[in-house]
Amino acid sequence: MRPQIPAATIFFSVVVMMATRLGSLNALEQEKGNLFWRKWLKRPLPSADTMGRGFSRMDLEAIRSSLRHVYLRLKRNKAIPKTSGFHALVLDGHESSASYLRCCPGCLQRTVHTQGADRTQYYHRNVVAMLLGEPFPILLDVEELRPGEDEVAATRLSRRVLKRYPRAFKLAVVDGLYLRANFFQLFLEHGKDIIAVLKDENRDLLEDARALFPLENASVEDDGKTRRQVWDIEGFESWESLGREIRVVRSVETRSFRRQLTGQAEQQTSEWIWATTLSREKASTSAVVRLGHLRWRIENRALNEMVISWSADHVYRHHPTAITAFWLTLMLVLNLFRAFLFLNIKPCRRAGHSQLYFARLLFSDLCRENSSNIPAELSP
Repeated sequence: MRPQIPAATIFFSVVVMMATRLGSLNALEQEKGNLFWRKWLKRPLPSADTMGRGFSRMDLEAIRSSLRHVYLRLKRNKAIPKTSGFHALVLDGHESSASYLRCCPGCLQRTVHTQGADRTQYYHRNVVAMLLGEPFPILLDVEELRPGEDEVAATRLSRRVLKRYPRAFKLAVVDGLYLRANFFQLFLEHGKDIIAVLKDENRDLLEDARALFPLENASVEDDGKTRRQVWDIEGFESWESLGREIRVVRSVETRSFRRQLTGQAEQQTSEWIWATTLSREKASTSAVVRLGHLRWRIENRALNEMVISWSADHVYRHHPTAITAFWLTLMLVLNLFRAFLFLNIKPCRRAGHSQLYFARLLFSDLCRENSSNIPAELSP
């Protein structure tokens, strides 16, 4: 039996909900009397339950194709410049929801120790792929973790991104969790390089690097209020399972700042170590350090902003397909919104206004569309 409401109607309704940051399907349903929907959708706005059920049956590959289409348009228009000489991919995990009461077939489980007794908690976690860019990053894809998987075990996302975006990037920048031979080999087979945080998980390589750092002269760099002592050593063979040499870069950074409460000047020192397949001919020491730090943009410019400002962690429908479909749709909306904001609106018009301001302008246009159709005798 053919559905009475087309999938496109449900999808575009949710697109407007996300673009105007209404925050929930119920909030969207309150706009049902708005004549905008009849003009744009050619039919009334579906109910919240109908949109939730529709997204639980949504074709995920169709949304992913739309994301790729947006990327190709931006690339064709030369709107994705390189970062430190590279188009770089960033991967990171994010826990989107957790509950003690509600679960679905896609939920992960863990035992939480409390004072009363151990409790089973159900949660969802995904891995997000993002392309570094200026003035805004490009969100490419997301994959939900399945029971028994961690971020690296979910190689479905990596393989899909390598297949769908073979020429979008030459470098992947990842956390220390991804410092595994099979992950590195997957990207190396496709001609990609990797920068990964080097932690204690790979002890032989880290111990050998720490033994050589005191024997090498460090270069000193000043970056604003931060001073870096940087060591850069190539040719490590300690990572036997990788089967090739690896380069290690260490940065000891001292940042000067002033306490707001006391006004006292202080210094803070931190250490960063990265393992990379990039040679010095491909990337300088400064480029590796900068790209290694830019990995945090997936937290600041993507995940945190999506959660705080775009309601990404809101569970619109507790169903594994629906959860992924809503995330993919939000990524598509965010890419389109940022492209419109940064590529079509002049800087002088953006100055002094947040992205929320422009989202509210979109919503006010909907209200104006509605009020313009009110009969004159009913107008105030």
